[in-house]
Amino acid sequence: MKKNGLILSIIVLIFVLILGGFLVYGYYQKATYKLQRPIVSMEIKDYGIIEIKLYPDMAPNTVKNFIKLINDGYYNGLTFHRVEESLIQGGDKSGDGTGQTELSINGEFKENGYDNELKFERGTLGLARQDFTYYSSISPDLVEKGYNSGYAQFFIMTKDVDAFDGYYTAFGKVIKGIEIVDKLTELETITEKNEQTGENTKTTKPVNPPVISNISVDTFGVTYGEPKTHETFDVNSYLMQKLYGVSY
Repeated sequence: MKKNGLILSIIVLIFVLILGGFLVYGYYQKATYKLQRPIVSMEIKDYGIIEIKLYPDMAPNTVKNFIKLINDGYYNGLTFHRVEESLIQGGDKSGDGTGQTELSINGEFKENGYDNELKFERGTLGLARQDFTYYSSISPDLVEKGYNSGYAQFFIMTKDVDAFDGYYTAFGKVIKGIEIVDKLTELETITEKNEQTGENTKTTKPVNPPVISNISVDTFGVTYGEPKTHETFDVNSYLMQKLYGVSY
């Protein structure tokens, strides 16, 4: 009996040691694991390639959506329709920033209930969205509608803008080619005449909008899956119904 008990004890001890080894190895893997973030290569015609590292750990659904749009070829041939001292913006099908998409995604930033620590510093990639704060006196929930109105348009910072922190989704950082972004901010923009004052006003629309000739993404073998989307909110229809009882 004693011999059997000793053998059983040895077997149990071996099992505990093996299990403990697996647990220790698992903790070691977690401690030494380095997240391989997706890398985007964005080729700007006549300017060169901008490389951007995406942050799925900070804005997972935004990154999924961006990767999907890239793989669908959505951005190829589109332009940067807005250039100014602090940023460049592109990704609009209409080419002027007014394009409406059928789908939108939720903004992943602090004011919208998401824990995203990325700051809008030089080189940060952000998701553009609509801002309905102006209409908040009509309906307070319009502010949240604006928070969740982004989809395809994006912008890249050339300067730090603290006011964006917590109010827009930051989901990437330029790791190569920031000098190209700098060049685009210096492009000549269109001057329009103000019909009321008669004065000429400089806009943020480039005279010759830079073209995204090709954009690709390396996910290093990781499949990010489909993003969560919702139908785009039509603020004009909402206001017509709310104020005048008219549907269109």
